[in-house]
Order: sequence, then C-alpha cells, then structure tokens
Amino acid sequence: MYHNIQLEESAIFVADSHFNKKNRHFQSFLKKLENQEIKTKQLFLMGDNFDFISGESKYFIKQNQELIEILNKLSKEIQIVYLEGNHDYNLAKLFPNILVIKREKQPLIIKYKEQSIALSHGDNFINWHYDLYCKIIRNGPLLKFLNLIDFNNIISKKIDNALLEKNICHLIKDFKSLAIKRISNYKSDIIIEGHYHQGKTYNIDNKTYVNIPSLCCDNKYTVFRNEKFEGEPL
Repeated sequence: MYHNIQLEESAIFVADSHFNKKNRHFQSFLKKLENQEIKTKQLFLMGDNFDFISGESKYFIKQNQELIEILNKLSKEIQIVYLEGNHDYNLAKLFPNILVIKREKQPLIIKYKEQSIALSHGDNFINWHYDLYCKIIRNGPLLKFLNLIDFNNIISKKIDNALLEKNICHLIKDFKSLAIKRISNYKSDIIIEGHYHQGKTYNIDNKTYVNIPSLCCDNKYTVFRNEKFEGEPL
C-alpha cells in the first residue's frame, strides 16, 4: 500500500505503548508532544499504543477519551500515521485527520530519497489461522453486538483486567533469526515493525530491519535523524 509519503528528518516512531491504568507512558509522550517538549512534524504510531481499543467499544473509548482528544488535536498540527495493531483497530472513525492503516493494508510503503520503506505493526505474514482470527475479532457487526450485550461493562472489564495482569515485556532469544524470516516477506530497502518489543536493528542482505522498542517496556521511542533510526528515552 503506497500513499506517496516521504519520511522526514526527525520523524518519530512509537510502538506498543499498551496504554492502560498501569502503563501511562503513552500519555506522558503525547503531553510532551502537545507542549512541544518533544518536537516533530511526522509521527508514526506502529500499533498497540492502546492496550485495547476499537471504534465500536464504548467502554474503552470512554476510558481512553483524553488520549483520543490529544491525538486529534495533534493531527491538525502534524502528520500522523496510525498502523493498527492487534490491540487497536477499526480506528478511522475515532481519528478523522489521521491516516489509519488497517492490518490487511499493511505494509504501508513510504519513501526516503531513493529508498523504499515498508511499515507494519508486525503481526502480518503469520499464517492463515491467525489471519482468520484477526478478521473475526475486527468484525464490526460482531463488535457492535458484543457492545450491546455488555451489561454493566462486564465483558469490557473482564478484558481490561486480563490485560492489566498480562506480562508483555520479555526478550526473544535469537531475535535475529526471526528478523531474517520477517525480512523475507518484504521487498523494500528498509523494514520497520513494532509488535515484538525488542528494539533491535539489523542489516541483512542489503536490507535494514528496524524493530521499534516498546514504549511500555523500554520507555523509548524512535527518532529518524541523520539517516539513522535511534532510540530516544522518554
């Protein structure tokens, strides 16, 4: 999927913030962006920035309303691209001025000079079973129905509590081998993904693979400067 987007100097990439009652880093980041402690003209949100949200889920929309409003305010001032993850999807209706890229439209292909760059959350190219699961959990009518029967937010609170208890921060042994497999799915010069929470960069077969660090786990985002992708502490 190509949108004729040029990567800009000082572009920022944020992945896997998993914002919830316990993990507040994404809120801190957005407020620093809002008050210009952090400056950029281009922001790529690489997915799973909310621990859970969908355009149909009233409980989680209400819970995340402050951040939704900040993002919509920022989107009038800077270019924001949101690649949906496996925790945040059906977002276009929430963010009218943000370019939202659904999972099935990933990778998003952008350019830097003569190089092509592929952006994905990172949960694509898995297998057909996972593709089917993703279609089911993103099904709008199903989500609306679940919202209708979510009396006293019982279903939503159960999901919320389960996510709060989940330990999402861990190292993947021999992540380079997984990165090599991931690279084989792409034709671009540079591949940028989130999802894996590893914050590693590899140069393999004349391609650069960048895994954006998890803002939740590492308290870092990534800045593109001087033709390099550098981790930046929050």
